[in-house]
Amino acid sequence: MSKFQPGEARAWAMSELRGVAGCLMPTMTGDLSDLNEAAIRHDAALERELGFSGALLVSECGTTPQEYRRFIDIVVDEAGDDLVTVLQASEPTLADTIALVQDAEKAGVDLVLLSYPLTFYPESPEEVIAFTKAVADSTSMGLVVFALDMWNFGRLHPSGFAVEWMEQMVDTIPNIVAIKNEIGDPGVAGTAQVFQRFRDRVLVTDPMEMNAAAWTASFGMSWMGTSNYEYFGPEVPRMFSLLQDPARFDEAMELYWRMHPARQVAAGVGGKAVAGAGIVHRMQWKYQGWLNGFNGGPLRFPQMRLEDDQMRALRGGLRAAGLPIAPGTDFDFFLGRNPA
Repeated sequence: MSKFQPGEARAWAMSELRGVAGCLMPTMTGDLSDLNEAAIRHDAALERELGFSGALLVSECGTTPQEYRRFIDIVVDEAGDDLVTVLQASEPTLADTIALVQDAEKAGVDLVLLSYPLTFYPESPEEVIAFTKAVADSTSMGLVVFALDMWNFGRLHPSGFAVEWMEQMVDTIPNIVAIKNEIGDPGVAGTAQVFQRFRDRVLVTDPMEMNAAAWTASFGMSWMGTSNYEYFGPEVPRMFSLLQDPARFDEAMELYWRMHPARQVAAGVGGKAVAGAGIVHRMQWKYQGWLNGFNGGPLRFPQMRLEDDQMRALRGGLRAAGLPIAPGTDFDFFLGRNPA
C-alpha cells in the first residue's frame, strides 16, 4: 500500500522521508535460471534489521523484465510498511521506462530513482527535462531526480546536470520529492549549490556517506541514499541518526573514524573498477554486503568479475576498522547463504 495519496508525494517526503536508504540486489539460483526468492527475502529482512529506512531495488543485475518485476513484488511484500522502496528505473527506452514505472506503482513501490538510457543523447536541456517529466507524469509515485555528472550531458552544461534544469523540474513536476545530488566533480561546490538552492523545497541528498557530516551540519540533510552502505553493517544508519542531533556530532564522528579504514579500501577497490567502465561493480557491492550477513550468491551477466585480491582487500578493510565479519569463505559467497 502506498505511503501517501496521489498528489501528496512531495509533502509526504518533506515530512516523513528520513534515515538511510541502501541497495537491494536480486539473487539468482545456482544455475542462473530463476530468482532465488528465499535469498531476496533474507536480504530485505536484514536491511530492516540493520536500521535502514529504505532500499533501492537494483535493476542492473542481469534480470529479464519479467524477473525484475517479480523481484519488485517479493521485496515490496517483504518490506511491508517498514521500508521505503525505491525503483531503479534504468531501462533501454522511454516507453520501457514508463511501462516499468507503472507496473512498479501497481506493485506498491514508493519512489522512483530515474536513470537515462544509454542511447539517450539529448541535444538540448529541454530534452532532458521533457524525458524526466514524461516519466513523472506517468505515475503518482514520488520521483527522485538523479543529478549525476556521468550521464554524458557535459556538452550541455559543465556541471553535467545544471541547477537550472533542476529548477525547471522542481517547478513543473509536482511529484519530484528529492534530488540525489552528485554533480560537479572534482570538488563539492556543485553539490553545495544544489543544497543551497533546493533544501527548503525538496529533499536533497548526497549519497556519499563520507560527506554526511558536512551536509547534515551545513544544510540539515535528513535523508541519505541510495548506495552500498551494507558494507558497514548497521554503522551508517547509526552514524546518520547521531548526526541529526547537533549535540551528538562528536559521537557520530567517532563512528566515522572507526569506519574509515574500511571506507578507504572500498573507495580504492571501487574506484579502480569503475574508472573507464562507467558502471557500478555490482558484484563488489554484493560481496561487501555478504561480509555483513547478506545473502551474496549469483548474479547474471553482464557484470564485472570479482577477483581474489579485491575480496581480500575488502575483508581486510573491515578487519582494520574492527568491524564484525560474518562467517563464511569467499567460496561460500558465490553460493550464497540461502543456496537454491
